[in-house]
Amino acid sequence: MFKNLLNVCVLAGALLPSWGAGEVKALPAPVMTGGMPLMEAIAQRQSARAYDTTRAIDDQTLADILWVAWGMNPQGKRTIPTSRNLQNMQLFVLTPTGTWEYDGPAHQLVKVNDKNLIPLCERQNFVKNAPLHLLFTIKNDRGGENHVGSAYQNVYLYCTSRGLSTVIRAMIDKEGLKREMGLPENHSVIVHQCIGWPAVAP
Repeated sequence: MFKNLLNVCVLAGALLPSWGAGEVKALPAPVMTGGMPLMEAIAQRQSARAYDTTRAIDDQTLADILWVAWGMNPQGKRTIPTSRNLQNMQLFVLTPTGTWEYDGPAHQLVKVNDKNLIPLCERQNFVKNAPLHLLFTIKNDRGGENHVGSAYQNVYLYCTSRGLSTVIRAMIDKEGLKREMGLPENHSVIVHQCIGWPAVAP
């Protein structure tokens, strides 16, 4: 993943307040047309834990996944509802070379640190085979877990439509992740989501 984005690094002028200035990666514009009909995607949605370890997530697919989870639609609204419009959720991408936060209004990634935090999510063996790792956190407990549920369900439906495999997981070191990410006390780590192309049958 980040096949092309690793070559597009700039310093931010106005970043998310949680992290201050840091490295930023632009994302391709999300594709907002096409895909599987909604009722078919709902009918076929499932959790899958086997991934093709030889195939990365391309930049366009990454951009689409992040947008459906926590982006902004053409009407200037989030792609998911939030109670009282609190928008108190944060979405992170974990990679072997660092942690990135998704800035939905700017549709870009902001680097948080250079740490590989994926091992803190690897309490099940299949996790290490997934090429993409999302981490959902909330800024307080005022409906935040509901917002996370809306976000990862959007990701599930996108993955079904796109032919990707995904599973949502709570079997992670939440306190370790919070500590290593330097999250404030009123933040909580909620769930981790693995995504990848389906494993090729032997």
